[in-house]
Amino acid sequence: MFDHTTRQLIEQTLLVFAALFPIVNPIGGAPVFLAMTQGLDDAHRKLLARRVAANAFLLVMCSIFVGNYVIEFFGLSVPIIRVGGGLLVCALAWRLLHADTEDPARLRVGSSEEIAARAFYPMTLPLTVGPGSIAVAITLGAHSPRGATAWAITVAASALGAFLLSLSIFVLYRFAERFARVLGVSGMQVVLRLSAFILLCIGVQIVWSGVFALLATVPTFRAR
Repeated sequence: MFDHTTRQLIEQTLLVFAALFPIVNPIGGAPVFLAMTQGLDDAHRKLLARRVAANAFLLVMCSIFVGNYVIEFFGLSVPIIRVGGGLLVCALAWRLLHADTEDPARLRVGSSEEIAARAFYPMTLPLTVGPGSIAVAITLGAHSPRGATAWAITVAASALGAFLLSLSIFVLYRFAERFARVLGVSGMQVVLRLSAFILLCIGVQIVWSGVFALLATVPTFRAR
């Protein structure tokens, strides 16, 4: 049905999307996004959802194509990124887990510039695209294909996969309020606490995977 190039493009696009979607988990992030934007009206929440989706697309693309060069330039490694980012995720999750209805960390109505400033941190990084997603994206871009055709397919597939991911983020974040109406106030509190706890567990898992990878580089632990 499809020629080799088209089939390869589709397969790589699905690979990028399937590898990142479960880790980014916009379904689980939507209740947290809604809880952190309760002070915003619908127009500002829509603007923020669009900015977060755009930031996620750029962050994923940069991680795929320049992530390896950046960490090499600073003398870092993927395990170090996991440990540092995992601690950041844990801090955010802990704050959300113990937040009350008057949590000052939530966004308030402000100018578009203020909304844009908060759209990257903490809404995009680490809430949406965290260290685990960045590590996977760096891994996807670790092996550059040879040949102009293969490289063009990789670029196009990565862009399409990242676009599908950012589109899912926008849709789920944009319409998170409708989901909240179905659950009600008490239901949203349960979902929020559960999502925050899962986010905390994810942060701990990311930290542990980074620490375990670092310990494997120590000769004493490697010998065991």
